[in-house]
Amino acid sequence: MMDFQPPARPPKAESIVPMINVVFLLLIFFLMTAQIAPPEPFEVAAPQAGKAGDPKGEVTLYLSAEGLAQYQDQKGEAAFAALKAELGGSNEVVLRADAKAQGARLAEVMAELRRAGFSAIELVVEMK
Repeated sequence: MMDFQPPARPPKAESIVPMINVVFLLLIFFLMTAQIAPPEPFEVAAPQAGKAGDPKGEVTLYLSAEGLAQYQDQKGEAAFAALKAELGGSNEVVLRADAKAQGARLAEVMAELRRAGFSAIELVVEMK
């Protein structure tokens, strides 16, 4: 007796389209939630201290060894004006000063930040 039934089909391969969709959704999620920090405008060697902590402020002002203040693309007095414009609801600023910056210049910068309306100034230091 002859069997005239068609041969059994091999099982259909699983589609990978749902997995690709999930991967793209995860990629978009991580790209949207990531905070991309701008590069530092110049190299800053932080002063040494016995105890250090993580800064909590969102706004960072840089002070070079020569005493030049910079915030984003603004330098000098324009940096303080840009900081004051960005003040918004936060009154905390992170100050990343070079260890070779003169103390008198650092005091001037801190006084200028107080005049701009910042009540909390965090100086970034490194552990000894």
